[in-house]
Order: sequence, then structure tokens, then C-alpha cells
Amino acid sequence: MINYTQALERLLAQIGPLPRENCVLGDAVGRVLAKAVTSSIALPSFDHAAMDGYALNAATPWAAGSEHAIYGSHAAGDALHEASQHEVGHGACEIMTGASLPEGLDAVIAVERTECLATGPTGMPTRIRLRDALRAGDNVRYAGSDVAPGAQVLSAGTRIGSAQIMLLAALGVATVPVVTRPRVAIICTGKELQSDPTHPLGAERIHNSNGPYLVAALGAANARVLACEAVDDTAVTYAGALQRAIEAGADLVVSTGAVSMGRYDFVPDTLRRFHAQLLFHKVAIRPGKPLLAARLANGPLVIALPGTPMAVAAGLRFIVMPALREMSGQGGEPAMHALLDTPQQPKAGLRHFLRASLYQHSDGQMHVTVTEQQQPFRIRPFADADVWVVLPEDAGDCPAGTRVQVVGVEPGESPRLRVAH
Repeated sequence: MINYTQALERLLAQIGPLPRENCVLGDAVGRVLAKAVTSSIALPSFDHAAMDGYALNAATPWAAGSEHAIYGSHAAGDALHEASQHEVGHGACEIMTGASLPEGLDAVIAVERTECLATGPTGMPTRIRLRDALRAGDNVRYAGSDVAPGAQVLSAGTRIGSAQIMLLAALGVATVPVVTRPRVAIICTGKELQSDPTHPLGAERIHNSNGPYLVAALGAANARVLACEAVDDTAVTYAGALQRAIEAGADLVVSTGAVSMGRYDFVPDTLRRFHAQLLFHKVAIRPGKPLLAARLANGPLVIALPGTPMAVAAGLRFIVMPALREMSGQGGEPAMHALLDTPQQPKAGLRHFLRASLYQHSDGQMHVTVTEQQQPFRIRPFADADVWVVLPEDAGDCPAGTRVQVVGVEPGESPRLRVAH
């Protein structure tokens, strides 16, 4: 048996970055950038008004109460003719938000900070008085003030969300280079598993919850799930599913169950018959100690998880997810910490993963309350949890107030944070 850090090092040493491909921007949400993106244009691309009002030349500041003739009007998207450019360069121009500044004008005063003194036949103001002083640069958005041409705007390894889509669209980016989505096959073992929930549950059968969980979690983590099979407790059916995963081109096979030391735990022997390189079998973690990882000759990685639900959830979060991040070039996750409200006495030599609720107290500090029911068969507390609390092998007794590491339950998403009452 090896410790968690050793297991992760051995696993990640087997993984290289996946190839990249081009992806149209509309399909890029959730994908991971394969290379940095630099801007080919300035953003904004021209100097323009930040609000509706009047543009003036304020190289010499104007005092409140100064009066100005209006020589034109300019809206966003309008072309400004040379004649009007000359006229407004000697006075003021009515201007709308987003409109380019006429040549010679360098400041904008909001319409509500002016007083209309006269209007023309169409009702358009022809003369105004300033209620505020005005200096050059007031209420102007300058070209390149957000993004300069040639600037790097997103780095490789960035997961693209809606905010990144907005930025890339504003820069006129149509396609982005992304890492190919990891291809994952799922194999759930156990003759007791019933995969079709529309049928009445048979005697001594259980609904297959591990399969749907893995499909959902891996899909949310940007993996492409090739198949999710449930097989009985025989090496033959497992080997058949494994062969199909290889032929489908899987980068990773995740299986559940049949990985311990019992008579029906056939996964280790089956992998040997596939001439797999065993990376480790049994890791000093709770839950999930019997976990196994192997590399198939000229084939995918295999991560075999115990079948108990929380062993599957912990193995997915703390073994499978780091492997997927490495394949996508994302590296490790940033560490988060909170203050423990419920004392813990973890067993020495094991890394414990505990389901918990995360709270923000009135002092702004994050606190975490470990759920009482930590048995690995219990699913309900996991569904209610916000985070995993990670207690290392040498944690010792952890009284209330201990600063502990917390990891979000959902891969790639910030944990839910409750407000303490």
C-alpha cells in the first residue's frame, strides 16, 4: 500500500497532454485552451463616448457655467463626414454612448449635467450650459484601454466559460485552439446492479447509481464519455467491456467494483492478462483504499475504483480528476481552507476525505461542519454536502478551530457556500 501523494505521482507520470483541435467559439464553453490567445486588435478599437451627452475639446478645462454651441449630433455606428468634423471641432457635438469622438474633441459631459439654453426647429439643442467642470478625458473610453493589440488575454490551460466567450467574441475570435476532450469509458461491475430504472427493482438487486454519477461528473469535467456498461461478476464480461473500450479509443477507463481481495474481485488478474503495467493497488485513503491504477500496453490508463458509492465519489474527485486535469494541461487545483467546527480524530496513516457543509460566518471566515454519517454506503449526506474536507495522514487530533483543506464536491465548480445564522 502506498500513500496518496505517491499514488498521484505515479499516475500523473504516465500522462501527457492530449492533442489540440480548433473549436468554433459557440461550442467552446467548458473546453480547455491548448495555447494562449493574443489579441489582434485593440479593445475598444476606437476612442468613444462612455455615455449620452455632449463632446467638447477640453484641452483647456471648461468651468461649470460655460456655454457652448452645438454643431452636430453623432450616434454609435454613424460615420462622421469631414464637414461635420470641422464644424464640431470648433464647438460641441451631441453624442451617444459608444459613438466615436469627432476629431479634435476629447471629453464628454453627461446630458443630465447640462442645461439646454436653445433648440432648433427640430427640437435638437443648439446651445447648452455646463453644470459641472469638464477636463480632457472625462467620460471617454480610449482605444486599447481594455486590451492592447498583441496582448495575451487568456493563457493555455484556461477553462472557457461565458466570461471568456464574451472577451473572445469582442476580439472577433471565431475559433479557438482547445485540448481534445479526454475519452473515457466506464465499466460498472456487479450482478446485483440494475441499470434500467423503469423496471421494478428485482429481488436482491440495486439500482446502478455509480454509472449515472460517473457519466454526469465526467461530462461536467469536460470528458467525452464513450460508453457506460454494467457487467456481471465474471472476468469474461469485464474483459469484453475492457476490449471494447480499447477499440473505441479510450484515453481512460474507469471501473467500479471487483478490485479488492475477495473471490469475485477479478479486476487485478484480468488486467494482468491484458499485460497491463500495474502502477499501484491499494492507497492509504479513506474511503477507497483498494483503488487500483494500471497502464495497458499501447492503450488507455485504467483506474479501478471500489464499488461502494463514496469510494467511487472520492476516487473520482481525488484520483480521476487530477488525471483528467493533467491530460488537459490544467495542472493542479488551487487549495482552499476553512476552520473546522466539528472535532475529528482521524486514523493515523490514512488520508481522510470527509463530506461536509461550508459556511461563511459574520466575521467573513469560512467554517466547515463535517457530516456525522460518513459511512461509505451513504449517498444522501453526499448529495447534501458542499465540500470534501481533506485530512492528511499525519493530521492527528483536529479540535474545533483547526484550519483544514476543503475541496468542492463538484469538479471544476466553486463549492456552495452557506451563510451561518
